[in-house]
Amino acid sequence: MNGWIDSRREDPIEPDLAICDAHHHLWDDPRQRYLIEEYLSDAAAHKVSSTIYVECLREYRDSGPLALRPVGETEFIHRITETSQHTGTRLAAAIVGFADLTLGAAVEEVLIAHMEASDRFRGIRYATAWDPDSRIHAAHTRPEPELLASTSFRSGYARLAKHGLVFDAWLYFHQIDELCGLAAAFPDTQIVLNHIGGPIGVGPYANRRSNVLQPWRAAIKRLSQHDNVAVKLGGMAMKSAGFEWHKQPTPPASEALAKAWTPYFSYCIELFGAARCMFESNFPVDRSSCSFGVLWNAFKRIAHSATPAERENLFHRTATRIYGISDT
Repeated sequence: MNGWIDSRREDPIEPDLAICDAHHHLWDDPRQRYLIEEYLSDAAAHKVSSTIYVECLREYRDSGPLALRPVGETEFIHRITETSQHTGTRLAAAIVGFADLTLGAAVEEVLIAHMEASDRFRGIRYATAWDPDSRIHAAHTRPEPELLASTSFRSGYARLAKHGLVFDAWLYFHQIDELCGLAAAFPDTQIVLNHIGGPIGVGPYANRRSNVLQPWRAAIKRLSQHDNVAVKLGGMAMKSAGFEWHKQPTPPASEALAKAWTPYFSYCIELFGAARCMFESNFPVDRSSCSFGVLWNAFKRIAHSATPAERENLFHRTATRIYGISDT
């Protein structure tokens, strides 16, 4: 795969534009090692000043209470990225971990343990992506349908605002209205929608892009009315988006990516405003379709008509503000 990905090379557009990569993962998996060295190699051509690490079920504690085992991921990421906080690219300048919010009030202990594990801990992601069709992968949390409305989940979720923690939401397009309900019920909790709300393009949604785009647009418009919600612009190079870049003889150029994604990203920027939108690499997941350099060139093409202030928000300021990342 690396040879295929690397066969498409582009010079960086605006190489001096500061970037906070709002969403990426790190893991040491037998099938794919992607740790500090791999990320920095991918990001070398662009000016990535800081990043936000998002949980991905890695390096949990292998003993102790089950509820506290996810804290191991925060401990691991804090440890391996500590030295990078004093370099040009501050990896995991903010860390988003996992806690089982269905524990209700008992989740308080887990939240505190995460915060004690790292002063860079900023929030919780509880992925609830689910679809009734078995061909669509459910999130790694194996969520029940309509989980965001459950009493147990909301009891745990209510603890986030007390600690000033962000909630990262990963769900599919037909679940966005569930997030609207959560945002309305807890207006003081900052929500960040991952991957623009998951428009699906595979399984029963394959070759039905216009049929998915219409309800996605309607739901995104409703979500934008909640001031406590921001959006991560990315995730559309995932295989689930259905563009099938990974099946092509050569990787896509940034022009092709920008053309395909503009109807989605520009719509989010139009509704939410640049101050509530942030670009994300979603690497290494999105690396199945394109290289890091090509991905960010595509983002820069999409945002080419934005004002300097809007571009600063989209590429850097929105993410650093919402996740509490300092400039030093």
